[in-house]
Amino acid sequence: MSTQSIKTDPQLAEQIAVSLLKIGAVALRPDQPFTWTSGLKSPIYCDNRLTISYPDIRDAIAEGFAALIRENFPDAEVIAGAATGGIPHAAWVAQKLNLPMVYVRDKAKGHGKENLIEGSIQPGQKTVVIEDLISTGGSSLKVALAVNDAGAKALGVLGIFSYQFEKAAAAFEGAKIPFDTLTNYSVLLDAALKQGSIQQQDLEALRAWSINPSEYGK
Repeated sequence: MSTQSIKTDPQLAEQIAVSLLKIGAVALRPDQPFTWTSGLKSPIYCDNRLTISYPDIRDAIAEGFAALIRENFPDAEVIAGAATGGIPHAAWVAQKLNLPMVYVRDKAKGHGKENLIEGSIQPGQKTVVIEDLISTGGSSLKVALAVNDAGAKALGVLGIFSYQFEKAAAAFEGAKIPFDTLTNYSVLLDAALKQGSIQQQDLEALRAWSINPSEYGK
C-alpha cells in the first residue's frame, strides 16, 4: 500500500474539523501568530488532547479511525497508541475493534524492565499506530519504527489532524509507511471560513504557511 492510498471520508473530515474549532482544540490566529517551542511563528495552535473531554467528539474520532482500519488494514492485530496524545484514542479504537492495545513511550523507561512499548506485542503482529497530531512526521515515524524494532509490523499511522507539511509526506514516503488523518489543515480552513472564524482575505497567508512555515510572518 502506498502512502497515498488511504482515503478519509470528506463528510467526516469536515465534521471533525468543525468540532475541533468549536472546542478550541484547534485555534486560528492569523493576525497574532502563536510561537511554538521551536521558535516557529504559526497562525495555528493545535491541542487535540481536549477531545478526550467531549464524549460525542471522541466517539466520532474513534469511529472514524475504526472505519479507516476496517477498510485499509483489515488484517490489523494490534492498535498502538503514541504517547501521550494517541493513547486514549488508541484504547477506544481497540475496544471498538476488539483488538489488543499497546502504547509506545517517547523514550524507554529508566528503571525496571526499561520498556519502550507497554502492553503485549508479539513478533510479526500487524499493528496500526494512532496519533493525535501529525506535524513533520518525525515523532509518529519513531513510534512506527519502534513497533518494527520490536519485531512486529507497523501497517500504517493514523492521526486526528495534520498540518499537511510536505516534510511529513516525504518522511512517510521514505519509510514506506502509509499514513493519513481524519481531518487536516485544508479542511479546517474551509470550515473556519464557513463559520466566520477567518475571513477570505486571510486565506492566502494561511495556505502559504503550510507550504513554507519558516517564512510565515516575515
